[in-house]
Amino acid sequence: MRKRTVTPRLPALLLLALSLASFAALCALRGAPMADLLVYRAEGAAVAHGTDLYGFTVTRWRLPATYPPFAAVLFVPAAWLPVPALKAAVLAGNVLLLATLVALSARLVSRPLPPAPLCAATALALWLEPVFQTLLYGQINLAVTCLTLWDLTRPPGARARGLALGIAAGIKLTPAVFVVYLLLRGRGRQAATAAAACAGSAALGAVLLPSASADFWTRRLWETGRVGKAWIVDNQSLRGLVARILGDPAPGLAWALPAAAVAVAGLALAVRTPRDSHGVLLTAFTALLVCPISWTHHWVWCVPLLAVLLAEGCTRTAALTALVFTARTMWLVPHEGDLDLELPWWQQPLAAAYPVLVLGLLLSYDSMISRCPTLSTEQTGTLTWLSRSFRSARR
Repeated sequence: MRKRTVTPRLPALLLLALSLASFAALCALRGAPMADLLVYRAEGAAVAHGTDLYGFTVTRWRLPATYPPFAAVLFVPAAWLPVPALKAAVLAGNVLLLATLVALSARLVSRPLPPAPLCAATALALWLEPVFQTLLYGQINLAVTCLTLWDLTRPPGARARGLALGIAAGIKLTPAVFVVYLLLRGRGRQAATAAAACAGSAALGAVLLPSASADFWTRRLWETGRVGKAWIVDNQSLRGLVARILGDPAPGLAWALPAAAVAVAGLALAVRTPRDSHGVLLTAFTALLVCPISWTHHWVWCVPLLAVLLAEGCTRTAALTALVFTARTMWLVPHEGDLDLELPWWQQPLAAAYPVLVLGLLLSYDSMISRCPTLSTEQTGTLTWLSRSFRSARR
């Protein structure tokens, strides 16, 4: 008799099905509020009905619109669907985007994944806290990250490189840091295309929503408190870390100066590294550290980070990284009301697990990068300028 053989895809598909079923069960138990998705829907409705885009709040948390008018225009279709159907569609879309991010992370390290490992990796990545929270909130982090990483991993000479990156920056602004990265790496044409696409998105928003655009770019953009309280454990940026350590909700220069130093040092490393995969990650995590607010669900860049660590044989570091991004330690410390500002010293690393991990990785990488190959003349000049700026910031 011929023996039955189990195809390699079957266990991976079963793992993915089990992972999705478990997530769906948790969503059912918790009610899956998808609060951010409801904000997007309200933004789309405001555009469709011609009401004040930045004058409303929705959900019991009284959440306002915080994205540029261009993003609100893209959210208009969300207002056409009933909320239950919209939640189901966004949940399914985010799962597909997670699989896409896993595939792009593999492309970043030049190791394409066959279907079976792709399904298995997607099933496991779902439980990384930033990914889990993105799906639970109905957030767009995976979409923005996929647009950015797809563009940055396209082959040299590909048509319109930089366009997708510019669109991502037009939606959520923070990917614009990669325009600086591309310039410093000597990829001026791609940087110019990205900058033009981002400017074009802002111009389109101004044409379609002139009043909202004037309101956003002259006022709302600078209201960081509008996004949320920067000192709560949800915020895993340097500003959140410093605010909690000092017990001060407005740390001012106490976080601004270290953030400036980290920005310069991070970009200097991104320029100096001989591997583009390292440069992309260094830029992404530098941006997450120095932004005033980087909610835990913004850290979906942990997926390509794990891919790079595993591809380079750093299994112990990868295991530690996966543990940190799965353990959810920031939710274990007291964080109701103002308790975030009253944490004892031993709880501070738990409350700021992501910046502590990434700062450690940056420091260890700084010593390793000294062994990199000779840089181009253009990169050497840029690095010299960045190093001088870093020394000035430290003084």
